[in-house]
Amino acid sequence: MSIFDVLNEAIKLLASDIHISSNSKIKFRINGDLLNFNDYELNNNETQLLTKELIGEEYIVVLEKENEVDLSKTLIDNTRLRINAYKQKGSYSLSIRIINSKILSFEELGLKNVLESIYKKQSGLILITGVTGSGKSTTLSSIIDKINNTQKKHIITLEDPIEYIHKSNKSLINQREIKIDTKNYNTGLKSILRQDPDVILIGEMRDTDTIEASLKASETGHLVFSTLHTMGASKSIDRIIDSFESSRQNQIRMQLSTVLQAIICQKLVKTNYGKRVLVAEVMIVTPAIRNLIRENKTYQIQNIIQTSSKNNMKTLDQDLVRLYREKTISKETLIENCNDIEFVENMIRIERWA
Repeated sequence: MSIFDVLNEAIKLLASDIHISSNSKIKFRINGDLLNFNDYELNNNETQLLTKELIGEEYIVVLEKENEVDLSKTLIDNTRLRINAYKQKGSYSLSIRIINSKILSFEELGLKNVLESIYKKQSGLILITGVTGSGKSTTLSSIIDKINNTQKKHIITLEDPIEYIHKSNKSLINQREIKIDTKNYNTGLKSILRQDPDVILIGEMRDTDTIEASLKASETGHLVFSTLHTMGASKSIDRIIDSFESSRQNQIRMQLSTVLQAIICQKLVKTNYGKRVLVAEVMIVTPAIRNLIRENKTYQIQNIIQTSSKNNMKTLDQDLVRLYREKTISKETLIENCNDIEFVENMIRIERWA
């Protein structure tokens, strides 16, 4: 069996991910569920062969040395793959994300009003947050594509690895991959500030150095987009501030209150039609929210989001209730994914559940 047979079947079935491990069946993630590719369990030798076939000898050397390696790959049909090869119990394993080559529009994402209100910003920090596999990269690619096709900007991205390939249109786009085009996020960011950018995309704010460089870039007149693995706007703010030593947190809080423009927190949930749909919490930074960040009262931000629909804001629970009322998701899905059951009950006026 060739790894490309597996990839072709996964692409045909619209799988988002492939998982390959020894002493296990090959798994496809389809609409959020892990399903078996077949009934055959791979042994150590077979997973090793599949891994070598996919990533090649160059990355096998890195895998042997570091025990894990990240890379991207483009297939003959231009399908992009994000690959993580790693060791478990001394054998090779693969986690492969299949990237949809089509860049979705704001309308297709269901975020038209929100994204239309932020992509024209001239400077500041915009965060797309959520767990792994919640569509953060897809949303970022849509925003970058919109800027590229409507504005005359210099866009530079730092990604690990590069997922969506953009071709310069009205804008000039330079995409840099960590470990191939630059050493790391922090080194790349310092270099970017000497490259006359207007828009900077940072694949992920992973550590204090990257966060600090992102804030600096936002302060100096650049529009910066990045991601965090957090759920909720206020939690994202707390995560950034708590990344720093207590002696520096007030300074970071002041910086963040000045540069932050918006936070979109995403989640993918199952629909009644067997697909998945994006649910989002949206916080657009207003003077009131800037004050709460400065005064260390982020716990009050949720109340502002709940009552600011006129500013395109909404909580995750409000968006879930909308989908439930539209009969897009079931009551079970609503309950499983909401943050505040009591709030949700009051909104849809249904009986209380355990």
